[in-house]
Amino acid sequence: MSTKIRQIPLDRLVPHPDNPNRMSRTNFGKLVRHLDRTGRYEPLVVRPCPGRPGFFQIINGHHRCDALRQLGHPAAEVVVWDVNDEQTDILLATLNRLNGRDTLDKKLALLRRLHQQMPTRKLARLLPQTCGQIERLIATRPLAPARHQADTFAIPIVFFVSATQQRTIEEALSRGMCSSDAPTRAGRRAAALMHLAQHFLDHKKDSGPESAVIGQDAAEPAEGT
Repeated sequence: MSTKIRQIPLDRLVPHPDNPNRMSRTNFGKLVRHLDRTGRYEPLVVRPCPGRPGFFQIINGHHRCDALRQLGHPAAEVVVWDVNDEQTDILLATLNRLNGRDTLDKKLALLRRLHQQMPTRKLARLLPQTCGQIERLIATRPLAPARHQADTFAIPIVFFVSATQQRTIEEALSRGMCSSDAPTRAGRRAAALMHLAQHFLDHKKDSGPESAVIGQDAAEPAEGT
């Protein structure tokens, strides 16, 4: 696969009809502002468009292409990969999904450096986080999850639940916290959640996979923050 960067006119770039990735209007606006402010972006990944000589089908970079169009750019920087339909489908399913996880202490250091250069409201217009999230992160002092891992920071987990689910979860955590000797309430809640998860896994192992049925109203995890 070629990694040479080329300039291709936007009117020669065709979106893939089965691209599964979607971006919220808010985050798309931030992408547009970032491109407008810096002029820098990761090159798009394209392939020669099947059945349309001279055109190129986008594999990765649909939103960047839309943002460049909105800003009036005539062309985009791309790398052209010569891949077949099967390889393209695999790339569509993975390129926007195989993401790493932020290391919290380094993420906080980055945010604090940026915050020294610009106010929170301006940062929130450029970064995925909201004003409130940025302020909370900047004020965060991560705690080591265990004494023998004093150099490792706790990893936040975010998910959405209904009011009924929240009441059930809070009651379970409240009961589980009683058996923890962690010095902080956050630590006791984490220990209680771990105990509940381990209990579920042990029960599933003893009873078989058919007994561990997740309800239809189970909460879905939140998308990337």
